[in-house]
Amino acid sequence: MQSLEEELIREASKIEEKIVSIRRRIHENPELSYREFETSRLVEMELRNIGLEVKAGIAGTGVMGMLRGGKGKVVLLRADMDALPVKEQTDLPFKSKKEGVMHACGHDTHVAMLLGAAMILAKHKEKVKGTVKFVFQPAEEDGGRGGAKPMIEEGVMEDPKVDYAFALHITNEFESGTFATRKGAIMAIPDSFKIVVKGRGGHGSAPHETVDPIFISAQIINSLQGITSRIVNQTKPFVLSVCSIHAGSKDNIIPDEAVMEGTIRNLDYETRKIALESFKRIVSSICEAYNAKCEVIFKEDPYPITYNSPDVTGEVMEILSRLPNVKVIETEPIMGAEDFSRFLERAPGTFLFLGSRNEKKGCIYPNHSSRFTVDEDVLKYGAAALALLAIYFTGK
Repeated sequence: MQSLEEELIREASKIEEKIVSIRRRIHENPELSYREFETSRLVEMELRNIGLEVKAGIAGTGVMGMLRGGKGKVVLLRADMDALPVKEQTDLPFKSKKEGVMHACGHDTHVAMLLGAAMILAKHKEKVKGTVKFVFQPAEEDGGRGGAKPMIEEGVMEDPKVDYAFALHITNEFESGTFATRKGAIMAIPDSFKIVVKGRGGHGSAPHETVDPIFISAQIINSLQGITSRIVNQTKPFVLSVCSIHAGSKDNIIPDEAVMEGTIRNLDYETRKIALESFKRIVSSICEAYNAKCEVIFKEDPYPITYNSPDVTGEVMEILSRLPNVKVIETEPIMGAEDFSRFLERAPGTFLFLGSRNEKKGCIYPNHSSRFTVDEDVLKYGAAALALLAIYFTGK
């Protein structure tokens, strides 16, 4: 007798061509955060075609489909829809048709896999003991307000109230067919910063007559690394990177101003508090020492730490290990960030990765690379996994 897991893989295999086709259509027509208009319309059409209740226009371009089974638990499954401002450098026949915009993080696959799960569950509604919410959200790549928060504010977690929340993310960090997750903190809180050093410009031959913002910026960059090595607890994962510096216009002109931007990532709120306080103090002190003025600006309301419920995640790992031809592993934390964290603040659940690395197919480049490609053979596993989690957790 065929197991539920084998049945779901078989059902996903039946619609594999459809899942891949949807992914390729979205990949050809990538859309940036808050502008996912075509993608939103495609999602709405597919959800209506399989007979689900659909609400569109949530937080702008967000879409939610709902499947009501029995009176059991309510499970939210989420996919993000936005692309990145990246010029695609692949030779795919379905490469981006929009100059400078690319699905370089795999959100096209997330949409396709969640639609695949919806198709499977709509066909086997009798297996769903409660309600499943299929949430397609905009603007995960925004990094601040994002898309999850406005969708939550517009009620996607309520009426009926969500009991469990799940999402998966494609990655070439793991071999194709590998699900990777962990209990507790799995992704970081991403603080984005901007430092404006305001000096006094002049001729490059007479630096003593200036307040050189470039020299001061160099001192700031070096000193900020002391937060990592000398201030925060060395046993706590922590990253501070200055990723952009802009100043000057000519080889013999000391400018009036220098602007630096970067990111701080960590997995612990107390560590974050210490780091931000130290950051502001260091920048301010260096600027004061060299008679410069400064502004330190942090992006408001960054994504929280992505925290997987230990109990739920233990169950998820055991459940997914039953799927044929897949592997489930526990991963180390990743210093990237995710606004699925906002859903996990309101309901227990799990964020997990689906490996797509396949060297024979050239699927080796990381997310956000202009050469990022995925092994489409794994999409059926993602769709089956989401369907399996919905069936299991609506029946708890």
